[in-house]
Amino acid sequence: MPRVVPFDLDRLRDPALRPIGEKLNAGERLSLNDGVTLFTSPDLNGVGAMADAANRARHGDRVTFASNQHINPTNICVLRKTCVFCGYARLPKEAGAYRYTLDQVLAESDRADGTITREFHIVGGLDMQAGLAYYTEMFRALKARHPQVHIKALTAVEIAHIARIEKMSRADVLTALREAGLDTLPGGGAETFSAAVREQIADKKLGGTDYIDVHRTAHQLGIRSNCTMLYGHVETIDDRMQHLAMLRDLQDETGGFLAYIPLAYHPDDNELGATLGRTGTSTTGFDDLRNLAVGRLFLDNFEHVKSHWIMVTPSLTQVALHFGVNDIEGTVVREKIYHAVGAHTPQGMTLPQLLQLIRGAGKQPAERDSFYRVLREFGPEETGENQPAGDAMAVA
Repeated sequence: MPRVVPFDLDRLRDPALRPIGEKLNAGERLSLNDGVTLFTSPDLNGVGAMADAANRARHGDRVTFASNQHINPTNICVLRKTCVFCGYARLPKEAGAYRYTLDQVLAESDRADGTITREFHIVGGLDMQAGLAYYTEMFRALKARHPQVHIKALTAVEIAHIARIEKMSRADVLTALREAGLDTLPGGGAETFSAAVREQIADKKLGGTDYIDVHRTAHQLGIRSNCTMLYGHVETIDDRMQHLAMLRDLQDETGGFLAYIPLAYHPDDNELGATLGRTGTSTTGFDDLRNLAVGRLFLDNFEHVKSHWIMVTPSLTQVALHFGVNDIEGTVVREKIYHAVGAHTPQGMTLPQLLQLIRGAGKQPAERDSFYRVLREFGPEETGENQPAGDAMAVA
């Protein structure tokens, strides 16, 4: 819920921002109209300064990351032709289609051996041959081989897909997956909740209210989750604010979200980018920073706002640490999904590189677990050079 955030109103150059700064000083919740003002104000530095103050009130100078490894077990997806922003999915007989066997999943998971990896981040396509048994067997095997590693797996879209093909309730699917070793849910698949937007970019994909329902059900079962918003395609400012309002409302109801992660749309190698005539980076650095800052200010009941350096570059993520961000994507092993749609960032980052990125912004790095509990702080002389590392290390 809102808390008092001491802020010097003289730092604002846009008079329209002053009432928002006054609300921060009074500990009052921002309205949808306030959010629109934050998105449209020419004073980006003022918006960022307010978000930085709100973040410092919660976290000081600490910036966290979690050591994780991404595993994408299948790119086969029944929505191959309808999610026009995706360049990762394939039809079953299409060139490049794959579905890992259990042995292949375990072989990939073994990259964690001898490293500090503490989390497997597992997401993929909506594969008709990857149902409940496929994932329960996978999770049990991963827990047996790596009992210390947390499993964050399957977006709300994947949960609903499994429930549909198995003719089960979403609650029963989540319960079975939890019993097999699922610990938390990632936040992917939200895109932008607006029905008009989804009709253009993800027709037939799980709708916004159903996404919320899956996460509500997970929270009721004690399974916590993250949440996202895909921005920078065809959505309007009002669409963004309605999306954020739905997330804030569910967090008021359940308190089950761990973090909010805005995701920048990439136009390369997908049908939507070709239709819009875009290539390269679709969003601007200003828009990336603004989305993070607005998330921090409007989502007052969220403890954590995370920057995904894979999508917005490590350099911009470093700046974002002064725009309301307190957590960053970590050492990701062979990230595939965003690189399939034009991300030109590295597919992984070493611990020394992460520490350098955070310290370069004047912040204090700390490793966390998947529930955002701090595991260790890194002193100014610790470089991470002597930490165990595999051929790549990943954080999320």
